[in-house]
Amino acid sequence: MSIKSTVLGFPRMGSDRQLKKLVESFWAGKVSEQELVEGSKKLRADHWALQKQHGLTEVPVGDFSYYDHVLDAAYAAGIIPERYQQLDAGTQAYFAMARGLQDKSIGADVPSLEMKKWFDTNYHFMVPEIADNQKFALHSTKVVDEFKEARALGYAARPVVLGPVTLLALSKTAKGSTATPLSHLARLLPVYVELLGQLAAAGAEWVQMDEPVLALDLDASVYRPAFEQAYGELAKIGGLKYLLTSYFDRLGDNLAWAAALPVHGIHLDLVRGASDLDAALAAVPADKVISAGLINGRNIWKANLDKQLAVLVKLIKARAAGTVWVSSSCSLLHSPHSLAPEAGHLDAETLGWLSFAEEKLEEVAVLAAAAVDVASVQAQLQDNASKVASRQASERITRPAVQQRLAALDRSFYTRKAAFPARQQLQRAALKLPVFPTTTIGSFPQTAEVRKARAQFRKGALSKQEYAQFLDDETRKCIEWQDQAGLDVLVHGEFERTDMVEFFGEHLEGFVFTKKGWVQSYGSRCVKPPVIYGDVSRPHAMTVDVARFAQSCSPRKPVKGMLTGPVTILQWSFVRDDQPRATTAGQIALAIRDEVVDLEAAGIRVIQVDEPAIREGLPLRKSDYDAYLAWSVDVFRLATTGVADQTQIHTHFCYSDFNEIFTAIKSLDADVITIENSKSDLKLLGALETHGYAAEIGPGLYDIHSPRVPSVAEMAARFAALQKYIPAENLWANPDCGLKTRGWPEVKESLQNLVAVAVAARSQYAAKN
Repeated sequence: MSIKSTVLGFPRMGSDRQLKKLVESFWAGKVSEQELVEGSKKLRADHWALQKQHGLTEVPVGDFSYYDHVLDAAYAAGIIPERYQQLDAGTQAYFAMARGLQDKSIGADVPSLEMKKWFDTNYHFMVPEIADNQKFALHSTKVVDEFKEARALGYAARPVVLGPVTLLALSKTAKGSTATPLSHLARLLPVYVELLGQLAAAGAEWVQMDEPVLALDLDASVYRPAFEQAYGELAKIGGLKYLLTSYFDRLGDNLAWAAALPVHGIHLDLVRGASDLDAALAAVPADKVISAGLINGRNIWKANLDKQLAVLVKLIKARAAGTVWVSSSCSLLHSPHSLAPEAGHLDAETLGWLSFAEEKLEEVAVLAAAAVDVASVQAQLQDNASKVASRQASERITRPAVQQRLAALDRSFYTRKAAFPARQQLQRAALKLPVFPTTTIGSFPQTAEVRKARAQFRKGALSKQEYAQFLDDETRKCIEWQDQAGLDVLVHGEFERTDMVEFFGEHLEGFVFTKKGWVQSYGSRCVKPPVIYGDVSRPHAMTVDVARFAQSCSPRKPVKGMLTGPVTILQWSFVRDDQPRATTAGQIALAIRDEVVDLEAAGIRVIQVDEPAIREGLPLRKSDYDAYLAWSVDVFRLATTGVADQTQIHTHFCYSDFNEIFTAIKSLDADVITIENSKSDLKLLGALETHGYAAEIGPGLYDIHSPRVPSVAEMAARFAALQKYIPAENLWANPDCGLKTRGWPEVKESLQNLVAVAVAARSQYAAKN
């Protein structure tokens, strides 16, 4: 007997972010399209070889993407909005959908698609737009081509296809259209039939149909018929077997009818959806495969293989021979590539606790082998058990003083002294800002010079004093430019920070940092999440000296103290799994609270505590919402309520559906929120209309994830729409997000246009009042 071992997907970027460098070089015109194609082909081949080398019996194909797999699926189905159709088919249109395109030489000026978080992860996907007159057609055979590549190299390969129901469920109705995306299912299915038919002709046996919407609360009266229609049609294709694949949570109420669909197997996330196991054993027909997602694709701790082997054995005993596979819980896209570069960087004990994507391949293979012949992998199981026990027993994990401080808090630590209306009056008197004040979200461009200086400092080529002087010079220039441009509340630019979470983690106890633990966030953008291994505390101030210096550069205007909030630090880290996430978030909140209080004491009158990930952390199931929102609001308030009423607390939120959490946003009791708005067609206005918002707010006027420069007219129209819903005394003008990834020329032009919009609005307001 043998058991199939596989994973649902593998990280795309490469061991040294080769794909990032390749794609960005293509955008910059430094490599040709052919070089992009060939470089990507080599990277795929390397990743398939790695999976086979570690013992997997089948490799996924089609999980690779230049930018985003949802964009790939939409592009393949011909879901290309009209504004991109005058562009060259191929990479020009594809990357314009991803990034926007502003090229005067061809008369192109188009924004990108909207961007959202992929379920409750920090990965971002591009949102397909479907018009009422949408014409679906097979526009790309990427997955077929990659399947043929793998077969030619001798691999047993399984194509990965984003399922039709999930593709439509994640799409939005194009502006000016009225039909819901799901209503287009019947017209989309022929494209899937054609694509899958080509896979069958190419020799595919199994196809992984990713339908992660099954992990959500679904209206069965809508979604069950949709799934039955879709898979009833796809079942007519001869020669293919479908693995219906969901992840990130339990299937729950969707399990019974999903198991009855005309598919040949079903994947269960038995890490986040372990409660599905017994129900699945009862509901999944005996002749169907159960793919057991036993290795966590989203965290970096070694799996407890003894524990997971017991689950696997239970499955095997209850099923017919050959109907159980071993896999990752979800794609390994959300894990760093390999632990190999960390040897010598991390201490041996910590290194032994961790498992990145490459190591997870081995964990999957060991589980599959152990289920057949435990003696064959006894040494690996014993080593694993030793490392798991080491982490559980380590004295580095627990700090009693931290736990005691958190436990001793009463409700007074979660409340500002005065309500917002009284605070607003005090802050107006203290700050003396104009109507429609302007600001930015925090970071300014991290230029090649900034990155070079940081690298020289780390290598010892720049002394600590020389590097500090460089940062002071960059900060001063940034503040002087903002002042000259007419911005009202300034920022220091964050030139000392590589990442908004990593920076704080480096100054907190309970964190460790990897050398090359990169994961994809969106497109070519990668982040290197810190690892929270133990109790968190702040041994010293983190930003006070920089904030004090920055404020000294601006005697007339306030400069914001810039902090990352506890929920975002939690969400954008790899978090310890041996205590509740709420407890770890509370410890981080106390550390941030101490920093907020110290910033105020240093004379900083505006302090921003960013929480772009608060929506991302929302559980996928509504029955789990209340508990999460209660503690996430609590930890933000714990971090921010230690200041006087005259001190203005800002926060910032990124790309999300805000309607579901708007009540919680109000409960944060921030004085000002800045919030993504430009990429989502002003959907924020619907939330404001439904829920109301009494505090001050700055909906983003332009998208910073695109290199295009928005015109004054474009932003003025957006700002005028906002004024219909938000009182003038509460409305701010700002970009969507931080400017770290942009270049100075586009930043300067965009912000000058933004200031012009605010100045014109003030004149109009003064004329009416």
